[in-house]
Amino acid sequence: MKAIDMHAHVLVPELEALVEGHPLRAAELTQQAREMGHASVAQHLSLMPTYLPKLTDLGVRLRDMNASDIAMQALSISPTQYYYWADPVLGAKIVATANQHLGALARACPDRFVALGTVCLQHPELAVAQLSDAIHQHGLVGVEISTRAGELELSDPALEPFFARAAELSALIFVHPLGCTLSERLSSHYLSNVIGQPLETTIALSKLIFSGVFDRHPQLKLCAAHGGGYLPFYIGRSDHAYLVRPECRTTLHKPSEYLRAVYYDSLVYSPLALRHLIDQVGAQRVVLGTDYPFDMGVQSPLAMLHDVPSLTEREHAQIAGGNAAQILGCGGRA
Repeated sequence: MKAIDMHAHVLVPELEALVEGHPLRAAELTQQAREMGHASVAQHLSLMPTYLPKLTDLGVRLRDMNASDIAMQALSISPTQYYYWADPVLGAKIVATANQHLGALARACPDRFVALGTVCLQHPELAVAQLSDAIHQHGLVGVEISTRAGELELSDPALEPFFARAAELSALIFVHPLGCTLSERLSSHYLSNVIGQPLETTIALSKLIFSGVFDRHPQLKLCAAHGGGYLPFYIGRSDHAYLVRPECRTTLHKPSEYLRAVYYDSLVYSPLALRHLIDQVGAQRVVLGTDYPFDMGVQSPLAMLHDVPSLTEREHAQIAGGNAAQILGCGGRA
C-alpha cells in the first residue's frame, strides 16, 4: 500500500487579494500576533521564504513527497486562510476562490493529489451549500474546518444540517485548529501551538461527543489533526465523568466508545505515543499526517511508523495508506 498523507497544506495566493485591507483582517492579524507572542511571530516570519515555495509550487511539493516516499497528499488550505470573520458576501467569494484553486491542483496531478475544500463555517446555512458545491462542482473529497468559528462551537445546533449533509455525501470533515482560546496566556515559548492547538482539538471532539453529534450522525466521516489532541490519551476521565455526573450522561454510550467514530492523523511525534493511539482507537482509525510543510510537522512519517512496537504488517499497511484510500475514495490510485 502506497503512503497517503492526510495532513498537507497549501496556500491560495488569490485569497490574500480578497481580504487585503479589510479592517477585520487587520484585527485578526493583531490578535494572532498577541496570542503567539513576539518571538514566535518573528520566527514564523523568518521561515516564510522557506514555506512559500512548498505551499504554492507543485514541483517543489512533488520533489518533497518523493523524498519522503509519499505517494499522495490530501491537500487542505493553511488554517490561516479560514477567515471566519468574513460576512456572507465576502465569505462566498473566499470559499469559491479557494475551492476552485484546490480542485485545479487535484486535477493537475490526479495520481498524486486529492483535495479538501473550505466552507464559511461561521454561516452554517451557507456552509451546507458550499459543502455540496465542493463535492459536486469542484470534485473535492471533503472540507477542512477549524475547531470552532468565532463563537460558534462545532456542537452548536446551528451546525446540525452541516454534519447531516456531510454524512449524506460521505464527505470527509478534517478538523484542524487555528490558535487557542486560552489567548495570551500561551504567548510565550510558542505554547499557543505546542500545547494550545491540541487542546482546541480535545475540546472540539469532547463537545461533539457529549452533545450527541455522533449518535445523531453515525455515518459522519471526521478526521482529527494532531492525533486528536489529548482526548485519546486521557479518555478515562471522560468515561468517569459519564458514570458519576448526570450532566455528562448525555449520550447513548460512554465517551470512549466514540473514539472509534473518528479518524486520527499520526502526528504525535513518537512511536510510543502512536502505539498508544493505535491501542485506543484501533489501527483502522489512524492515517498518516505530516503537517507539510511546517516545522511542527514531520518529514518522514513512515520512519516513525516503522518504529511503532508490535505493529503488524496489516496494521502498517492500513495506517500508511489503506485507511486514507478508503475514506478519500482514492483506492484505485494509491
